[in-house]
Amino acid sequence: MDKEPFDYWTFFAAEARRAGAPLYEHLSLGVGGDEALRAFADGARPGQPPANILFAAVHFLLLRGAMHPLRRFYANLGGTSGGDPFPAFRDFVDSHRDALAPLIATRVTNTNEVGRSALLAPAFRALAKEAGEPLHLIELGPSAGLNLMWDRYGLRYARDGETFSLGSPDVPLTLECELRGDKLPPLGPAPKVASRVGLERNLVDLSDPAARDWLRALVWPDQVARFAKLEKALTLCDGDKPDVRAGNALDLLPDALAAAPEDQPVCVYHTMVVYQFSAEMREALDAILVMAGLRRPVWRISLEGTRSGDNPLLLYSYRGGNKEKRTLGLCHPHGTWLEWLG
Repeated sequence: MDKEPFDYWTFFAAEARRAGAPLYEHLSLGVGGDEALRAFADGARPGQPPANILFAAVHFLLLRGAMHPLRRFYANLGGTSGGDPFPAFRDFVDSHRDALAPLIATRVTNTNEVGRSALLAPAFRALAKEAGEPLHLIELGPSAGLNLMWDRYGLRYARDGETFSLGSPDVPLTLECELRGDKLPPLGPAPKVASRVGLERNLVDLSDPAARDWLRALVWPDQVARFAKLEKALTLCDGDKPDVRAGNALDLLPDALAAAPEDQPVCVYHTMVVYQFSAEMREALDAILVMAGLRRPVWRISLEGTRSGDNPLLLYSYRGGNKEKRTLGLCHPHGTWLEWLG
């Protein structure tokens, strides 16, 4: 039997449903059945997901003060309306096309979901246990660099009424994460980090209020707690700005790898970034890491979604021309839960 053809908007609606975001689920189904809106969203840059860009562009204008009945459906803006939001959404797009079109054509989904640090932290602990420390970390597509500071947040994991707290209780931001399954992730002290750098094509200037609002616009409106986490992380970032370098990550990566001492572990990591790469770019990334692994072991931690809806947390090693992969866990893409597989 032939498989049903892949429909992007149906897929995104299912992603929103799994993420507990009913507003974007309803809007995705509405856009999917509206040829004019689908075509409008397809004006996004190549490689950019049309749903994220369209919804963020609308959200951006609302955050910046656009007054419209659509606001009643956005929980983060105080909205409490039930019912079908799609007619109001379609009317908003029709009446704001001139403002939305350039946003859709130029913006990118450089979401900086700080909750993913609750997933990265056990992965780095597992890596340090295997490879040693201090770690030299290189993040691809870090946006504003909030997940470069993964070890500066408190962590609180919960399972069956039991909690496991890591980090100082005095930190401004503590990330909450539900544990699923039978295994506990590594819960010891955070490994030492000797260097950390981000490689970002679309650098986020946090001194620009519009750039900060675009980061906010990329957060899904139903998930109010995510906004509070983002604001606290931005405050931490203002006090200690991460080292994020502007440019094509694949061009900058070889020098960043070469800068790490060969007798200490170096790890490249990325979260919801490589899915935007072309097949050629993904092959180039692999080739860079294989080549670097001829001189010394190179590690890679990956959190990228799949069409099946799974979000595996993967650990790769590159050494001697060989590449190995294993699954550390399955998780929610925003860090709300983790099933550790080890």
